[in-house]
Parts: sequence; C-alpha cells; structure tokens
Amino acid sequence: MANHKATKKDVRQASKRRARNRYQGKTTRNAIRNLKTLTDPKEAGEKLTTVISRIDKLAKTGVIHKNKASNLKSSLTLKYNALASK
Repeated sequence: MANHKATKKDVRQASKRRARNRYQGKTTRNAIRNLKTLTDPKEAGEKLTTVISRIDKLAKTGVIHKNKASNLKSSLTLKYNALASK
C-alpha cells in the first residue's frame, strides 16, 4: 500500500463499506431463511414485503446483482403463493 493520505483514507472507507455490505447481506440472508420456514400465510405475507424491500436495496447499492435480486424475489413470491393457496 502506498503511503499517501488519500490511499490510507480509501482503505478506511473500503473497510467500512465492506463491513456494512457484509452485515446487510447477512441479515437479508437470515430474513430469507426465516421467511422460508414460516407456515402462516398472513405472517409470511407481511414478512415478504420487508424481505423484498431489503433485496431491492441490496441490488440498488450493488451488493448483489440485479438479476440475482430478481431471481430471489421470484422464488420467494412463488413459495408464498403456494403457501397462500393451501
């Protein structure tokens, strides 16, 4: 690493961003996992909207790819629709 003030600052910023992205990604993965285990359609419907908004936020900020976000939302919606139709 170069000993320039700007480079040192960039390393600090990248570290903060990496930690934030990892936290947001992990909490979203946990929310997805918890949503998949729900059996009550009403509760699943409420959680689905929050999980989808989290996924959209991750895609918007570049933590995950937009196509991956779309695939996740699609699969979660299919699971919810199957649960709701029972």
